[in-house]
Amino acid sequence: MNIARPDRVRLIRDIQWLALLLLATAMHVIEAAMPSLGPWFKPGLANIITLITLLLFGGKAAFLLATARIVLGNLMVGTLLTPTFVMSLAGGVSAAFMMIAAWRCLSARHVISISLIGAVTHMSVQFAVVAQLFIQQPHIYFMLPPLLLLALATGWINGGIARYIATRIRHDHAASL
Repeated sequence: MNIARPDRVRLIRDIQWLALLLLATAMHVIEAAMPSLGPWFKPGLANIITLITLLLFGGKAAFLLATARIVLGNLMVGTLLTPTFVMSLAGGVSAAFMMIAAWRCLSARHVISISLIGAVTHMSVQFAVVAQLFIQQPHIYFMLPPLLLLALATGWINGGIARYIATRIRHDHAASL
């Protein structure tokens, strides 16, 4: 019986993706322990890793990473299948989908714009889930404008960080060849 060896390049790529997943999950857990900037609002540090994955590995890898990170992170924090998980999954999956669509339309040069789209999508979808499923009061909509402003600020910062890190990784990789 002849067992085929895995392709070395593919194996290295899979290991790098797994390392990014572990980092994103750790950031998710750390962020869950941080005080909130407002109701349902965290700075989205793990989304930096989703952006880096999008830039380095493409849309499918980024979508899988975002989904797996949310499931693993909520499992580790103890919020799997709770309202927090529903909000996180809805916002995270929608944001990943929109960032991938923006990446395909805008190109990788517009990382901050892609991050802003993801941040606003994440906040909007999370807000819609809360408004429709959990807090069905019309006054809740007064909270949306300040939350969207916070999402824009953190989306801009996270996009800048992701662009810097992805550029350094590419530069270091090119220098090592």
